[in-house]
Amino acid sequence: MFKKLMCSIAALALSTSFAASADLSDMSWEAIVAQAKEEGEVTWFNWYFQDRFRETVKSFEDEYGIKVTIPEGTMIGNGNKLIAERNRAQGDIDVFAYGFTDYENLDLPALFMPLDMLPEDDGRVSELTSMDGNGYVLAYWGNQTGIAYDPAKVAADALPQTPQDFEKFWTENPEKFGFNYEKGGSGPSYYQNMLRSLTEVDFSDGETSDEKIAALEPGIAFFKSNGANYVVTASNVDSITRVSDGELWMVPAWEDHLAGLQKNGEVRKDIEFYIPEMGMNGGGNGVALPKNAPHPAAAAVFINWLTSAETQSRFNADFGAAPMHASADDSAALVPNEQREYSQAWGVNPFRKTVEDHFIENVIQER
Repeated sequence: MFKKLMCSIAALALSTSFAASADLSDMSWEAIVAQAKEEGEVTWFNWYFQDRFRETVKSFEDEYGIKVTIPEGTMIGNGNKLIAERNRAQGDIDVFAYGFTDYENLDLPALFMPLDMLPEDDGRVSELTSMDGNGYVLAYWGNQTGIAYDPAKVAADALPQTPQDFEKFWTENPEKFGFNYEKGGSGPSYYQNMLRSLTEVDFSDGETSDEKIAALEPGIAFFKSNGANYVVTASNVDSITRVSDGELWMVPAWEDHLAGLQKNGEVRKDIEFYIPEMGMNGGGNGVALPKNAPHPAAAAVFINWLTSAETQSRFNADFGAAPMHASADDSAALVPNEQREYSQAWGVNPFRKTVEDHFIENVIQER
């Protein structure tokens, strides 16, 4: 009898939590905030800048009296956990962060609650790089790849904009330009956009074939013939560090990564950044609220705070992230808004992965 009683209590607790989740859309925002404060905590599964975000969310904790926990973990690990817990009545994840386009690989209605319980705000971003969050996902972090350069070595009016411009720079300044092919996406963004510009192969179509890979040959030959004049670096961090040290003059980089390193004094503050006219990849990250979140009201309040103009302005100032709210202040961005028209969506898999393997085998390994 005791065992049956305890099981009944546990089932009731789970059903009560699940009912609270389901009823959020029928509650006023004031009632949701009140319930959030009663829940008293929210767990945000985010995979990067955990230590810095733990400091940033203190303003949320002070405003609402809700404790925010950010566990250690990777994007892949967090995604696996989300899937593993999908059939549990109550999981461990309140707010789930993921690369925005990576949500395309998830069944949004099956895994997440619609975010229609949030106060109406037309400034939020629910579509990014051709991916539509469909009311389940909101962008909270914008990122952009481009070129970091030493302004003492390269004039702003002489920045390479096309593959032919980069070839000219490589020839005139041998071993002063470098890019990574692994351990970070800035280098892959660079060489893939070079290949796209040189061949006009469609990276937005994930279909792969021998014919499509063969069409990349002019771009592959371009990199091979110029191999003596550029440097292959070890990672995103290695690239920026070598510019900061003066060894290299130009490298692909992430806007937010460079801004963060500069803010922390880890690289020189005079390093500049731009997006070439040929285009480089940009996008961002999004958040969603799992259906079995243990603290659904607190999660909703946190997502509302995270995607607000005020918080997005702060992310731009503190991290260099591109704001994901129309009314946010982006004055701390490393690039002017007019350059953002050159932003390209990331290539679609499996073609993108096939290109990366092909480039490594036919360019990197043959150097």
